[in-house]
Amino acid sequence: MQQNIIEIVSLDMEARGIGHLQNDDGTQGKVIFVEGALPGERVSFQSFRKKAKWEAATLIELHRESAFRVKPRCAYFGVCGGCVMQHLEPAAQVAIKQRVLEDNLKHIGKVKAETVLPPIYGPTWGYRYRARLSVRNVPKKGGVLVGFHERKSHFITDMKTCEVLPPHVSAMLVPLRHLIGSLSIVDKVPQIELAVGEGKDGMITAMVLRIMAALNAEDESRLKEFADQYHVQWWLQSGGPETVFQYYPLSTALQYALPEFGINMPFKPTDFTQVNHHINRVLVARALRLLDAQPDERIADLFCGLGNFTLPLATQAREVVGIEGSSVLIERAMQNAHANGVADKTSFLCKNLFELSVEDWGALGNFDRLLIDPPREGAIAVCQALAGLSEAQQMLKPKRIVYVSCNPATLARDADVLVHQAGYRLKCAGVVNMFPHTSHVESIAMFERAVD
Repeated sequence: MQQNIIEIVSLDMEARGIGHLQNDDGTQGKVIFVEGALPGERVSFQSFRKKAKWEAATLIELHRESAFRVKPRCAYFGVCGGCVMQHLEPAAQVAIKQRVLEDNLKHIGKVKAETVLPPIYGPTWGYRYRARLSVRNVPKKGGVLVGFHERKSHFITDMKTCEVLPPHVSAMLVPLRHLIGSLSIVDKVPQIELAVGEGKDGMITAMVLRIMAALNAEDESRLKEFADQYHVQWWLQSGGPETVFQYYPLSTALQYALPEFGINMPFKPTDFTQVNHHINRVLVARALRLLDAQPDERIADLFCGLGNFTLPLATQAREVVGIEGSSVLIERAMQNAHANGVADKTSFLCKNLFELSVEDWGALGNFDRLLIDPPREGAIAVCQALAGLSEAQQMLKPKRIVYVSCNPATLARDADVLVHQAGYRLKCAGVVNMFPHTSHVESIAMFERAVD
């Protein structure tokens, strides 16, 4: 049987190796995406999905191995869907992500950064301080499973450890399986949400137990025994986000610190916070250095959340306006501003930034500088509003924009508008390795208004 052999030239956004078949005339043919293959490798593959212009395939045999291929540290690599790049040396992962960012800016945004920023990276193991663990009772596999889903599957990985979770949390996976298996509602617990934060007396590990039926007295006793033994703070959730409450023990609130700015940020385990607290500290510091806010300036922080950027910015500028689409988040951000002594330099507005118009932007007044930290959908309405300002409204364009992105494609799309329509220059951009061993690419970019 003839083998299909190709050269792998790059990786795609799902960390699949990209190669091409050769046409009979020697020209480049159909694109092949090979799971498990790395750039520089020569591989045999077997396709499992075929389309007119591309095929998806699995690696069958390595004929030439990449110098950057390493042995995955996790015993469940290839089965668990949590990490897809453990077979690639960590520094090479960062380089690949930088290339992904540059390619998106070039092909989608038709822009190129004047300067490539050094990548932001940190610990590559035990970094994940937030996670959503699925739970399912599977008698055929011996009982309760707790972990991440298998790759491309709704099944839960039969995992007993996890290398990207903090070691003390990884060591709890098996005890958690036994605990859930002992509850009367074993089939009514679909997930556990994990959040590790800082407290007055050290680290706090909070777990939100999603329950679809009431606990009995024996269940409650077992949860409390587990909490005491493993130093866990239990929260319970019986329905939507509004039903979450701290159950046991009623101890110190979670928080994360931004020590460079003297900020301590309280949060609930169900709040959106960065999974990697170390990287977040470095990211905030870089974003603020790039923004370079001055003491007499008015700054806008769009998609401000709990105030991750708003509060440290308030230590540098005259006024910071945080804008977010959720009134609940706005209330929490205001509380955080008061708790950190910067309420007099901050204000918060609830506004749908995905529907922002030119008129809406004009009504906000003049901002000297702008920070944007949107979700994966990006901030296209904001960029279009800036591009739509009339000649008489040009003073409403911030002179500098720092854009923190969790999706290089939407960053590139928005950069296209900022550069080619709104009159900005892309001064610099670089990657933020918030999620080592995954294909997730976070990045930061800085734009400056072109001089007339």
